[in-house]
Amino acid sequence: MKNKPVEVTSKITEKNRQLILESAVRAFAQDGFKGTSVKQIADDAGLPKTNVLYYFRSKQKLYTEVLKNILHVWNSSFDKATVDDDPAKVLATYIAEKVEISRTHPCSSKVFAMEILNGATNFDEEFLHEHRTWMNGRTEVIQGWIDQNKIKAMSPEYLLYHIWACTQHYADFSAQITNLRGKEMTSKDYNDVVTELVSLILTGCGLSVPTQFQGQTHDAVSA
Repeated sequence: MKNKPVEVTSKITEKNRQLILESAVRAFAQDGFKGTSVKQIADDAGLPKTNVLYYFRSKQKLYTEVLKNILHVWNSSFDKATVDDDPAKVLATYIAEKVEISRTHPCSSKVFAMEILNGATNFDEEFLHEHRTWMNGRTEVIQGWIDQNKIKAMSPEYLLYHIWACTQHYADFSAQITNLRGKEMTSKDYNDVVTELVSLILTGCGLSVPTQFQGQTHDAVSA
């Protein structure tokens, strides 16, 4: 029997890796790192346990890969923002993107939140370096806006924490929100969240709300 072409093998490998990562993020979001087994992930992915270990070698390495992927999921236009950009547009768009990620990737947010609540013991140095580098770069941009009197003086660090707390709440505490409302949130509800948060946060920064975020449907939060 002839060997499969390299291109076909590569596609199968990528497909299997993606299946495993998708199953892993769901399992870790539900049961945490300690409560999740490799067999549980394999069964959800519809693959043998040996395949999971072949691609990722151990549950720890798979979990680390999931954490790294979360940072990529969280990539946004804010990553490339500079002090020359309009802070109102940048922050409004960032808030909208964060809400949209909470809507479309709630498990990723929950995995990250559970890791933090459990002491963040599974972050390796590469992950921490990437995360800190991003944070330092974004606080420098915000401080630059402050220095140029584009926004009111405040702690850039706390501003980011506030944005994360407000936007990721809709992923991390989705069960509570559903219980309190008696129903799941719709796309329109998420659009309303964006409108409220953009107005609240930008007003607190001394900024005017861009027209496209004044009670209208936002590109970053589509039906």
